[in-house]
Amino acid sequence: MEKFVRIENVGQTFVTPRGSFVALRDIDLTVARGEFISLIGHSGCGKSTLLNLVAGLARPTCGVLLCAEREITGPGPDRAVVFQNHSLLPWLTCFQNVHLAVQRVFGAQESKARLAERTRAALDLVGLSHAQAKLPGEISGGMKQRVGIARALAIEPKVLLMDEPFGALDALTRAHLQDELLKIVAATRSTVVMVTHDVDEAVLLSDRIVMLTNGPAATIGQVLAVPLPRPRERVALSADPAYLACRAAVVDFLHRRHGHLAQAPSAAPAEAMETADA
Repeated sequence: MEKFVRIENVGQTFVTPRGSFVALRDIDLTVARGEFISLIGHSGCGKSTLLNLVAGLARPTCGVLLCAEREITGPGPDRAVVFQNHSLLPWLTCFQNVHLAVQRVFGAQESKARLAERTRAALDLVGLSHAQAKLPGEISGGMKQRVGIARALAIEPKVLLMDEPFGALDALTRAHLQDELLKIVAATRSTVVMVTHDVDEAVLLSDRIVMLTNGPAATIGQVLAVPLPRPRERVALSADPAYLACRAAVVDFLHRRHGHLAQAPSAAPAEAMETADA
């Protein structure tokens, strides 16, 4: 397995007026090129903190993170992030929101025609060519999230990082976008690391599921391989013994082995808990 993303002995401690708060400890994980990894665990276990470290939005207290054998020291176009909040600029059209990212990454070396071509191709990939002239206020929540995914993919990142990208959507829209994401990942062969609270989402989408122990001082408790062939179809999988076994293993980890959240020590401030995970 090619070690495309490497997280080696990583820990994260937040220093606050009320003392130190250990969010993560002893995190060791490798992600292969083209692999889909889900991070799952109870609130407060540091899933989003770990994703932010891979994104370069924060620096670890100890350890090292690498992408394609280069140390991650800050944000970069090799890693694109899709947040739960689509974060679109409301005064720009769908096309303009995506084009803004394309311009920033490729503007210095490519023609205006090529930048527009990249933008249209990204919107077409998520099925939104018909909505490119619309403002965010004129489209649904699911469509906004697809624009966010298009914006991330348009810069051709080595790694796509997703922080509960469908968490704010209704169940039907969520299911539709999960199915669309399966198709997009198959087409782009993207390397994906996704934070989720949804067990079924994790099993449906992932090659491996990384389960974190309860915080504070959370670490990797178990890594589960998902031996389901691709392409995947949710209706066919609903009665698949391998799917059901994976789902049962994740539920067992979350609700039997780690069903009761560890109590944070009195010195751990509430703001640190919020920073550690959303």
